[in-house]
Amino acid sequence: MAKFLISFVEGAMRVPEAELPDVVKAAHAVVDEAKDAGVWILGGGLKNHSEATVVTPERTLVDGPEPSANGAIAGFALIEVRTYEEALEWAAEIAAACRCDQEVRELLPSART
Repeated sequence: MAKFLISFVEGAMRVPEAELPDVVKAAHAVVDEAKDAGVWILGGGLKNHSEATVVTPERTLVDGPEPSANGAIAGFALIEVRTYEEALEWAAEIAAACRCDQEVRELLPSART
């Protein structure tokens, strides 16, 4: 089994305000489906990137980090599935529910589990 991060960046979800309840309902349905399938680990939306704090190696706190070239993650799902193809299938379900593209990345194996 492998773990995958499925995520989208700030600004990717361009949904009219009136349609947000439908998006939330659809997203919750996919989460419930993933839980029922036993693949769901964790997921959720994140506060705006501008509200983040960076902690440097020197233990200095920096408010409002610089945006990355790829954009800041706005929401994510962490799943555990047998194959990359299965992860892509879940990402497609999430993309349809959230109405935005999803990035799929496999987590590297950890020396400590």
